[in-house]
Amino acid sequence: MKLKVLLPFQIFAEKTDVSRIVAETQEGSFGLLPHRLDCVAALSPGILIYETASEGELYLAIDEGVLVKTGLDVLVSVRNAIGGKDLGQLREAVEREFLTLDNHEQSVRSVMAKMESGFISRLAEFHHE
Repeated sequence: MKLKVLLPFQIFAEKTDVSRIVAETQEGSFGLLPHRLDCVAALSPGILIYETASEGELYLAIDEGVLVKTGLDVLVSVRNAIGGKDLGQLREAVEREFLTLDNHEQSVRSVMAKMESGFISRLAEFHHE
């Protein structure tokens, strides 16, 4: 199979000769082999596993997204992904990434709250004039 993992602004991974894929959905995990029927699945945040003859078993920590299998092509579109061969190192990378995102989200929310309060106060001033 050919596996292509897409992020919103780039291609994260493109692998050929993939022998199997295991993905997680809300209903549980499911596996894909080369001759499985075509399908579409909504992916849950978790670990996507795929295996190639040259690299062995590899892991991708993914955010929610969509998996589409047509023929031997498997397209995975997610918001965020982190790859690795060792689950322990992958876990640490995910924790670091999410901590960075949490801090970034907090600063963005703070800026947005200031902008909103400034907009509301200006709108109130305009309304009273």
